[in-house]
Amino acid sequence: MPDKPDLIRQLAELFRTYGYEGASIGIIVDKTGAGRSSLYHFFPGGKADMARAVLADIDQWFEAHIFTPLRHDPPETAIAHMFHAVTRYFHDGQRICLVGAFALDQTRDQFAAQVRGYFRDWQAALAQCLERGGLSPETAQERAIQMLAAIQGGIVLARATDDNAAFTAAIAPFTP
Repeated sequence: MPDKPDLIRQLAELFRTYGYEGASIGIIVDKTGAGRSSLYHFFPGGKADMARAVLADIDQWFEAHIFTPLRHDPPETAIAHMFHAVTRYFHDGQRICLVGAFALDQTRDQFAAQVRGYFRDWQAALAQCLERGGLSPETAQERAIQMLAAIQGGIVLARATDDNAAFTAAIAPFTP
């Protein structure tokens, strides 16, 4: 039986593949190899608890690999690192942004606080970094939104066209 961290990683990929609604408990049991009792042991609230755990895991990864460096590293280094890390994390745009998918899915309201927090934290850390790099607060906020939109839009384009170059082209104007 997989342990909880392994289950969370497997659940993330199942939600990426099937969506929240499409990832039935039957599919989750079948694809993870975990029994229903094991799943409910780790996630007593069922599939909603599973999704919250996945979103928390994603948030922890982004906090460690994206947000903290943006808040503390020199701006040019932090931004270059951010683009390198998101390129790896999203597999050059071929791996969907699960938080973004939850924002667009019918389940949006159920996970709204976590979704908003993820994007709010990313935008704030990026804007703070851009301000440290010399931009005014207003310009830093605008640029942070543009950069996040380029990343998210690049993911959509790369997946829709099955062309990693679309992701690279979308983020190119912002990469150092």
